[in-house]
Amino acid sequence: MIEALSEFLLAFMEVDAWALVMFGVLMMLLIVGYPVAFSLGSIALLFGSVFLGIDFFDLLPMRIWGIMTNFTLLAVPLFVFMGVVLEKSGLAEDLLESMGLLFGSIRGGMAFSLVVVGALLAATTGVVGATVVTMGIIALPSMLKNNYSASLATGTIATAGTLGQIIPPSIVLILLADVVGVPVGRLFIGAFVPGVLLISLYLLYIALKAWLDPKAAPALAGEDHKRDKAFALRLMRSVLPVLSLIIAVLGSIFFGIASPTESAAVGAIGALVLALIHGRLTLQNLQQAMEQTTRLTSMVFLILLGATAFGLVFVGMGGDALVHDIFTQLPGGQWGFLAVSMLLIFGLGFFLDFLEICFIVVPIIAPIAQHFGFDLTWFAILIAVNLQTSFLTPPFGFSLFYLKAVAPPSMRISVIYKGIIPFVILQVIALLMLILFPKIILWLPDLLDRFHGFS
Repeated sequence: MIEALSEFLLAFMEVDAWALVMFGVLMMLLIVGYPVAFSLGSIALLFGSVFLGIDFFDLLPMRIWGIMTNFTLLAVPLFVFMGVVLEKSGLAEDLLESMGLLFGSIRGGMAFSLVVVGALLAATTGVVGATVVTMGIIALPSMLKNNYSASLATGTIATAGTLGQIIPPSIVLILLADVVGVPVGRLFIGAFVPGVLLISLYLLYIALKAWLDPKAAPALAGEDHKRDKAFALRLMRSVLPVLSLIIAVLGSIFFGIASPTESAAVGAIGALVLALIHGRLTLQNLQQAMEQTTRLTSMVFLILLGATAFGLVFVGMGGDALVHDIFTQLPGGQWGFLAVSMLLIFGLGFFLDFLEICFIVVPIIAPIAQHFGFDLTWFAILIAVNLQTSFLTPPFGFSLFYLKAVAPPSMRISVIYKGIIPFVILQVIALLMLILFPKIILWLPDLLDRFHGFS
């Protein structure tokens, strides 16, 4: 019966064209909300059985074994655990309060502090949803109370919280490195300067906004913001632990002391130590952190296994060769491919999470980028920045919905949309700069390669 169905379908189209139909069916299921892992697996099983035969899946167990024994992917649960423990340690609250006091006496000071705290949390936790929600709960009521523009406050919170997509140790970068075939350490190093570029653009915009419209970002008044010995001590207590953890995790990678997976283990231990120092290392918090880590890691690996089955069938049906032919024949050559691939990822980012895009789309376009001679480190960072931009862009940006969930009920979603637009423009500017000047991404990895004697 299956053979008869296969012959009937092949009478209409070649098998490689049916691979594109399979991809289209998957996109439709994901957009309407079907579970990702099961959609991937069931579609792969259906199309693979019809067009390739059930024996084709004899190759799948070896693929799954390769994933489960991948040492690099072990960093995912370790970094997730680190982020969840830090979330429960009270670190974000201490940072926000201290930085708010530090910058509060200048125009736009609270917005400055949000960007700085967002960057620090991104470099320690890398969990975007948790960061946006935490800063929204803590900072948004305070900013509105101090007469900040609602649109500026919400735009800053959503943008700063999304820095975890690009600033290492980002889970996005770890998964992209594995899919694209670039060392995780090199991708972390390559993301450092683009992350600093984005932070600088955000701070510049806030400063300009506060200068042109002082009422939108007023300075805070009052005696509580004096710079005295007690304040300095409080600032050190909230910032030094974070900086120490960043140096331990990222410094060990950058200088070749430890692999990303080993540094993730160091980060997990460091997070436990910080939680203990803050008096939050309770049995209940530890149990919740382990449960949350298990759920998130299981979800990631289930999607990865489903994507592996889907990719195996897609390649077996010749879909990769067909897509390669389509992209290589686009007008404009390599730049035409780059424009179309970036627009595709940006558009899909409205509807799909980074996991689906990373495991489904990136494996298809990465070999084409390599065919055109693009540096895969550069290409992967462009994808990460692009995804960050799409997650902020109305009307479907995920970070905007995270923030709306914790904003006051009276705040309309249109206010959040209005506030995020300038930051989206800054994101697009940064992405164009990274495309036009690849050395922004590559100079630091190349410098450290020379430092270690690799080139």
